[in-house]
Amino acid sequence: MKEVTLLAMVDTDLCIGCKICEKVCPVNAIKIVDRKAVVDEDICRGCANCADRCPKYAVKMVKRDESFMVGVDVCKSDPEKIKEICLNAHINPEQILCYCVGVRADEVAAAILQGAKTPEEISSVTGIRTGCSIECVQSLLRMAEAGGLKLERDKSKWQWYGRTATAWDIPKEIKEKYESRGFYFNEDRELMEKVAHIPGQCCCGGEEHDE
Repeated sequence: MKEVTLLAMVDTDLCIGCKICEKVCPVNAIKIVDRKAVVDEDICRGCANCADRCPKYAVKMVKRDESFMVGVDVCKSDPEKIKEICLNAHINPEQILCYCVGVRADEVAAAILQGAKTPEEISSVTGIRTGCSIECVQSLLRMAEAGGLKLERDKSKWQWYGRTATAWDIPKEIKEKYESRGFYFNEDRELMEKVAHIPGQCCCGGEEHDE
């Protein structure tokens, strides 16, 4: 859950229409119209990516007149389906994916189950990637794939680099080659699987127990 208190504002006299702000926005809240950046105030999540990267300092963050909360009610989704998506991604449902905002894996899974179809839509409804916008990218992509979303990179944007390989993707010959050098891929996988399956609080606050 994130409280959105800031809004991106554009100084059109300084804006040169370079599209950098449009490319880095994690929720597609800013567009170039007639060579000037235009912010959709309803979509902006106040992450400041656009302001941080504007080469002409044409974007600044201002305090909203009224803040609002962004978050997903996980109790509106089937807890078993939430768990299935998380485990398909080899992630514990309680694991925090975005430390800037505090978004958990079960929230991302619930967003997918409730209709989010793209990484930008998941970010918009959960707040993930609206902090530093970097550290949680791969976890978000893994969750999206585990939830059955077909991810196609938008070549007009630069924030999506594709999902990197995980311990589950490493070919056998690579494992054998590097095991003698102190890389324990199978042991790492086993440990991460154990972490992913640790029971805890279910999404609505009740205790989860292994059958």
